[in-house]
Amino acid sequence: MDIVSHSAGGFELPPIRRITSEQPWLWLAAGWRDLRLHPALSLGYGLAVVMASYALTAALIYFGAIYLLLPLAAGVVFAGPMLAVGLYEISRRIETGESITLRRVLFVTTHSPEHIGSMALILALFMLVWVRIATLLFALFFGLGAPPLGQIIQTLLFTTDGLEFLILGSAIGGILALLAFATCAISIPRLMVRQTDVVTAIATSITAVTRNLGPMLLWAWLIAMLTVVGIATCYIGLIVIFPLIGHATWHAYRDLVDEPA
Repeated sequence: MDIVSHSAGGFELPPIRRITSEQPWLWLAAGWRDLRLHPALSLGYGLAVVMASYALTAALIYFGAIYLLLPLAAGVVFAGPMLAVGLYEISRRIETGESITLRRVLFVTTHSPEHIGSMALILALFMLVWVRIATLLFALFFGLGAPPLGQIIQTLLFTTDGLEFLILGSAIGGILALLAFATCAISIPRLMVRQTDVVTAIATSITAVTRNLGPMLLWAWLIAMLTVVGIATCYIGLIVIFPLIGHATWHAYRDLVDEPA
């Protein structure tokens, strides 16, 4: 892997490594090793995500807004990077040989806490825009009344309006997801361990993605496919998949940015 220094808009960025298409698979392998080293903490993280998903689904059913389930499920792409900070910390501590306890994972000490908060707001904005677009599309294709719960799948998969809704919604959601991915592919891990500002962190992430477009598109596809599997198993698969992706994201950051841990 060669290393290239960059600057963007007057901001000095850290050296970015060029990677190959093999790296995303190696990140998953490294993430799996981290998960196996601390299974209780990692799988506990995944279980918490699954419990939150069930609670959200129950709330949507209770309030008659089940039509929002698919866009909110897709919104894991936007919320996931922030939710995985504790997983990044586990992987960082494994790398540096520091002790790993529940308290240190739940209350992560970060070098740029205010800028991590700014990243959370940016990702929340992505999420809100996506949910708003999905709601408008749903109203455009199905009107103000949602299909009964038992007919949702049949309506979406076996009617013309349903298929058109899924195709258009997937296209728009995919564009937003790629923008969010480029913004936060490595920015949150870097803000966690470096005293830097949110603009520089985002510029570093976007540069790393554009510099390694092929491998990073593969990484985005792997994240999307694994997430789909996790959701398709009634969330159960996320118990393993969420921490796996979280740990792997730390290794992506370490491979892409040439700086000490």
